[in-house]
Amino acid sequence: MRLRMPLTVALIAAFFVVAAALPAEACGGLVAPDGAVRLDDTTTLAAYHDGIEHYVTSFEYNGGPTNFGSIIPLPAVPSSVTRAGSWTLQRLEREVHPVVPALAFAGSEKAAASSVGAQVILQTTVDALDITVLKGGSKGVVQWIKDHGYFVSNDAPAMLDFYARRSPYFLAARFDAAKEAALGQQEGDGTPIEITIPTASPWVPLHILTLAKIPQAIVQADVFLLTDRSPILLGIDPGVTVQASEPASASLLSDLRSDKNSSWVPPSAWLTYISINSEASNLNHDLAINPTGTGLPSAVEAGYFGTVAAAGTAAGFHPLVQPGAPGAPGGLLDGPGALAVAVIFGLGLVALLVGWVAYVASRRHLPTVGGPRR
Repeated sequence: MRLRMPLTVALIAAFFVVAAALPAEACGGLVAPDGAVRLDDTTTLAAYHDGIEHYVTSFEYNGGPTNFGSIIPLPAVPSSVTRAGSWTLQRLEREVHPVVPALAFAGSEKAAASSVGAQVILQTTVDALDITVLKGGSKGVVQWIKDHGYFVSNDAPAMLDFYARRSPYFLAARFDAAKEAALGQQEGDGTPIEITIPTASPWVPLHILTLAKIPQAIVQADVFLLTDRSPILLGIDPGVTVQASEPASASLLSDLRSDKNSSWVPPSAWLTYISINSEASNLNHDLAINPTGTGLPSAVEAGYFGTVAAAGTAAGFHPLVQPGAPGAPGGLLDGPGALAVAVIFGLGLVALLVGWVAYVASRRHLPTVGGPRR
């Protein structure tokens, strides 16, 4: 027994040593070594509180010509366009996909006629991004884009007209090749920006994600909402799914608030996670939001023009699947973590079995009261 019990203790100790040595879910790894953002899919945060919309997204540098750019429909004149926190979007992705080892709004101002030329409202630079906020109709904005060297796809005029019917404001962003080189940006790096917009009726532009795509192309994106209450949504097209809806955890809000330029994150909020995995031909509307959770959002804000809008969808309460639960995305029993869990579990069983065998064997060799065993 004196020989067997230390072996059992050693095996049990080894079990805990192996468990401690496995990599834990770290807070690091949210930002690339060069400080740039890295995201697999398009990710957007739309936070709405006290009549102010904070729209956070990332523009990805894909190399290639200087004239590469993007455009975001806006609801109204933004009060500011600044660099967003360095890892806010990644932290939100980590919340719903744990790892182991523009918005647009309806304002009182009507959209400009499509023949009106574009007016520059705001210009700024964020890292290697040259950003211009424009006001104008679809024809005016398209002409401005062409005049400034942007590539214009065949479907761009109709797409911009779809948005100009609601709001005449657009944000154009383009990477500057010289600044990219100076910052050491590489292909796949992204620059996060935050657009702050006072508005009474928030919506997230989803239809714009289909720009320059064939109908069969798959659009994948993640949208996160932070609102005071569980919202009601309109514009849930096929392939647009509310994956989670629950009070945001204190740790998440604290992490978001600690990021650069993110002191606006409220002390409490409702988190809604919406996943988009849809063919471009099905993504025909935008996501209109009633942040109070009472009443339907505007059908016009969702892009229903002269058609009967679908019924609104209450985000309701859909808790996130906790890491470690079977089937949890990125959870402990999913992907690379599965092997580690199997090894730990196996060592634990072996340790318990060896301990039991040693105990039974020791009992059989103990002298019996009243004389030796027969």
